Amino acid sequence: MPDLPPETLPHLASASPSTGGPRALALGGLLALAAAMGIGRFVYTPILPFMTAALGLSQAAAGLIASANFLGYLAGALLAATPWLPGGRRTWLLASLLASALSTGAMAVPATVLPFAALRFLGGLASAYVLVLASALVLDRLATSGQSRWSALHFAGVGAGIAASALLVAGLAAAGVDWRALWLASGLLALLAGLATLWLIPPEPPRPAAPAGAAAGQRAPGLPALLLAYGLFGFGYVITATFITTIVRTTPAISPLEPWIWLAVGLAAMPSVAAWAAVAGRVGSARAYALAALTQALGVAASVLWPSAGGILLAAVLLGGTIMGLTALGLITARRLAGGDGRRVMALTTAAFGLGQTIGPTFAGVLHDQTGSFALPSLVAAAGLVLAAALAWSIPRAA
Repeated sequence: MPDLPPETLPHLASASPSTGGPRALALGGLLALAAAMGIGRFVYTPILPFMTAALGLSQAAAGLIASANFLGYLAGALLAATPWLPGGRRTWLLASLLASALSTGAMAVPATVLPFAALRFLGGLASAYVLVLASALVLDRLATSGQSRWSALHFAGVGAGIAASALLVAGLAAAGVDWRALWLASGLLALLAGLATLWLIPPEPPRPAAPAGAAAGQRAPGLPALLLAYGLFGFGYVITATFITTIVRTTPAISPLEPWIWLAVGLAAMPSVAAWAAVAGRVGSARAYALAALTQALGVAASVLWPSAGGILLAAVLLGGTIMGLTALGLITARRLAGGDGRRVMALTTAAFGLGQTIGPTFAGVLHDQTGSFALPSLVAAAGLVLAAALAWSIPRAA
């Protein structure tokens, strides 16, 4: 997987979308991540307060449903790491996008925890496939064409999807629709975004076979520390990412911000990869990861220690401004440390992340129901991010 350069995004590319040029590939990757990650994976956060109000879900139940999605994400990452994945990567990508959209819309049907959890598990599995396959497919082709500067646009898809879903949910909620309609509309939006990739990402050209007996690449020291740091990032971000709108709704001083707080997360996420790539260009990807983890820890702590408009907006901006930066930097650093098959390395790194984020929501929901607050689980998460920063900083500077 190629490194992300520090340049800002280019304004135009000469190739048209139908030729599969760099702009088309990057936009296709953006829409794929927007559909499966920004919407399919994260729209649960702005819809959750409406579900809990209508169905009387406890925070422990809400956390269990979220954890089911992340468990599916973990399973998907592990499956995507297997070397025997049959068929073309583009076919699997499109199938995963369809599965993500359908499982999102189907959340409108049940009204009990177990069916919700099953659907979110399927959606999580599909979103992991999309992240791994879209990143490998798009970034490999951008690197081959010498156009890696478009990689940041690909990763901006998560923020774009979060922002789009936040506007959709806020607008429909203001019109008085119920939580079921919110899920149906979100699934339709994800389906439309996913279908656009049929045009923007054309079939792959034939790939040359690897030479017989080719070496897999020399593993560098520091990979275990990076994998642990990536798992701690998964645990550290997910509590705030899952419950921030619930925190806003249940805090009277800031409850009027509920329609806007998830939008702030998405808008901050969109330019974040390019910004953190610029930092990585100066200090290296591992140390940029450490700085981003510390920044996110500050935002996670602010969400519960500063219960005001300024505090929650700071939390939203720092959370959104680091989620995809940390995601990209972690994948880049792991790929560089391990060598070998880029898809397998990205999948295993994603699995470490998935394990951390599977634990977080249930942990937070149970502690909330015992203490009446998200303060303790959020502060534990912030401490985990600080530890992640220390582990990443220990990786040799060349990484």
